[in-house]
Amino acid sequence: MPKLQIDLDIAHASTLPAHLYYSQEEYDREKKALFAASWQLVGHVHLAARPGDYFTFDLLGESLLIARGDDSVLRGFYNVCRHRAGKPATGCGNRKLFRCGYHGWTYRLDGALLVTPEFEGVEDFERADFGLTPVRVEEWFNLIFVNLDGEAPPLRETLGQLPAQAERFDFRNMKFSERRTYDMNCNWKTYVDNYLEGYHVPSIHPGLNREIDYNAYTVEPHAEYVRQWTPIRGSQTGDATPRRYERAAADLTADYFWIFPNWMLNCYPDNVSVNIILPLSPERTLAIFEWYLPEKSLGSETAEKAKAFSDEIQMEDVRICEIVQKNLHSSSYQSGRYSVKQEKGLHAFHQMYRELLPG
Repeated sequence: MPKLQIDLDIAHASTLPAHLYYSQEEYDREKKALFAASWQLVGHVHLAARPGDYFTFDLLGESLLIARGDDSVLRGFYNVCRHRAGKPATGCGNRKLFRCGYHGWTYRLDGALLVTPEFEGVEDFERADFGLTPVRVEEWFNLIFVNLDGEAPPLRETLGQLPAQAERFDFRNMKFSERRTYDMNCNWKTYVDNYLEGYHVPSIHPGLNREIDYNAYTVEPHAEYVRQWTPIRGSQTGDATPRRYERAAADLTADYFWIFPNWMLNCYPDNVSVNIILPLSPERTLAIFEWYLPEKSLGSETAEKAKAFSDEIQMEDVRICEIVQKNLHSSSYQSGRYSVKQEKGLHAFHQMYRELLPG
């Protein structure tokens, strides 16, 4: 996909109106127009790698079930029993069948209804018509995605140049290290806005600012995602502050990919973290962070330092986002303006948002 042509009007544009960050009506529109119609990242392939592996995921009130069948095919379903709306599965693990804990209706791994206890005498009932309702599911880069919209284009068509840019990082061979969640008192867009600009790095992230070359920070908007990247500074002669990376090189960068509307890949030379940003209400958001590292690095001091460094950055972001969220209610603030140099990514996001939610 081509890069968005936004530079011509960013100098005249204003940010999204403040009320969109706390309006219940707008939040309800977003759930249908944005989240139910886009490819949503729900997990890593290690959760469903073998036949019988499964996991559940809550996506804006919809309970979903992802399972690897006996035929090794990955499938997705609404995690809703077709009898009286119980749950065929909870949590994650490995099973041969899914049995609803309400009345015992039992389904195969491919979603087909197998057992209906004490259902003799029911007329005009065909088991084949009452399998679990399927959800579209696709895989890319060892990540699992679902889409609730049956008419949406395939996942690959929405990724543009992202595979070519992200796959130079060795994420496919990295192993899961840890998962953390952050419950934040802010709108999901407040968090995404903050993610999409390095403008705040010197003020909010002093530790990160020491590691990257802020003056070379580059923002690259594309049709459905934004890439931000910056060279790693490395150790400097006479620098008393130790660096996470001892050397600086042309291929040593930190790359941050945000994919519309709500998931991210943070790629460093020695680790990759995956972020899923889930709206819980107009002013409450859950950020799911997962860290992946080379197998040889798992449990090492270097790995623990990498996660601690990432956690420090996240907590700094949470604090500023919660401050901003409160101030968005101020009668003194309606909308702002963009830095032409620093906020191209933010402007690109708002353009995508306005296209799908006009008015």
